[in-house]
Amino acid sequence: MVFQILFILVLALAGYFLTKSISQIKRNINLGRDEFLSDHPSLRFKQMMLVAFGQKKMFSRPIPAVLHLFVYVGFVLINIEVLEILIDGISGKHRIFLSFLGSFYGVVINFFEFLAVMVIIVCVIFLFRRNIVKVKRLNMPELARFPLFDANAILVIEIVLMVALLSMNACDGILQIRNPEHYGNTGSLIFSQFLSPLFNNLSSSNLVLMERTFWWFHIIGILIFANYLPYSKHLHILMAFPNTYFGKLQFKGKIKNMPVVTREVKSMLSIPLNEEEQLAASNLQDPGKFGAKDVPDLTWKNLMDAYSCTECGRCTASCPANITGKKLSPRKIMMDTRDRMEEIGKLLTKNKEIDNTKSLLGDHITSEELLACTTCNACVEACPINIDPLDIIMQLRRYKIMEEAKAPDSWNAMFSNLENNQAPWKFSPSDRLNWAKNNT
Repeated sequence: MVFQILFILVLALAGYFLTKSISQIKRNINLGRDEFLSDHPSLRFKQMMLVAFGQKKMFSRPIPAVLHLFVYVGFVLINIEVLEILIDGISGKHRIFLSFLGSFYGVVINFFEFLAVMVIIVCVIFLFRRNIVKVKRLNMPELARFPLFDANAILVIEIVLMVALLSMNACDGILQIRNPEHYGNTGSLIFSQFLSPLFNNLSSSNLVLMERTFWWFHIIGILIFANYLPYSKHLHILMAFPNTYFGKLQFKGKIKNMPVVTREVKSMLSIPLNEEEQLAASNLQDPGKFGAKDVPDLTWKNLMDAYSCTECGRCTASCPANITGKKLSPRKIMMDTRDRMEEIGKLLTKNKEIDNTKSLLGDHITSEELLACTTCNACVEACPINIDPLDIIMQLRRYKIMEEAKAPDSWNAMFSNLENNQAPWKFSPSDRLNWAKNNT
């Protein structure tokens, strides 16, 4: 009974801190501007199942995708055993599902053990790729310090948790033989039996102590892991699902224009608004400012993107600006947005006002990074969970140009040509097709 009470207290404490962290994340995301993304629920659900659950986009790189799949499936399915541990801890029972599943229980446990072994192998491979092989996209400047520690820490934690699970089963397997009245028969445990020689020489009382130690270590480790997630890039384990559900349904190359600008430009050129633009125009309010300077100027979906980023670097590895040596890194854009959001969130937690002397634009993201973007959309296409760094870049760039009037001279010349000649080049509209007459 004492252990049950202790377990419930530990579970309640972990639940309290996790709930608190989640509420702070929700508050931080709600700092962003409102954006309606609840249309076409069936299409959104399909997108979520294909991209987040089915990991469709991961398989553009098959080998990392297969390795990641083992970790992902292991994480999802082994949680079923965690559910049993939780019920056992609260009820004071041992392997409560055994009585319901009978002989099939052993099949389930052996499958979980197979996944645990695969998770260990894959995590070792990932550690090797990150720290020994030093894959370029996993060793860029923005990943120094905490991001590097975070990535390695999660992999090590997963290895330790799986080893604890297998060790617990190994001790349990020996106790099933020595004390069958209290330890139900699960059948042969294919993988954990190889650890049995480490514990065979222990007395039954010490073996029970070891089994309980591994049991407590495994479940407390999982609770600590769950509470660490909100501070880690591995928050994407949870955020990938809502993020893909609320992702773009239109073609990814379609850039969002500001409705107020669209209305004025089309009105000036006597071009009628389409149905979507008419709806946007009917809901127009004073824009206040053009583009975005800080986190509250972005939309809540932009901020959800930042929390969903797993820092895998596929966006940066696909970015032509970054490939050619420019400072732009789409991954850094997302990390900077999250850092600034967390900065503001900490002030709000302390009931302090937002420090307006700092902003996302300038203090975290520089003009050089923004101007390097070619808006090719490669980063959006590459992201495994449909994060859109380009939308943030465009909003920050709009602020630089439309609010601060700080655009390169070459850009200002192009804007002038577009306004006067309806083309980026400096010639009259009547001359635009003259080249074709001489080349037919």
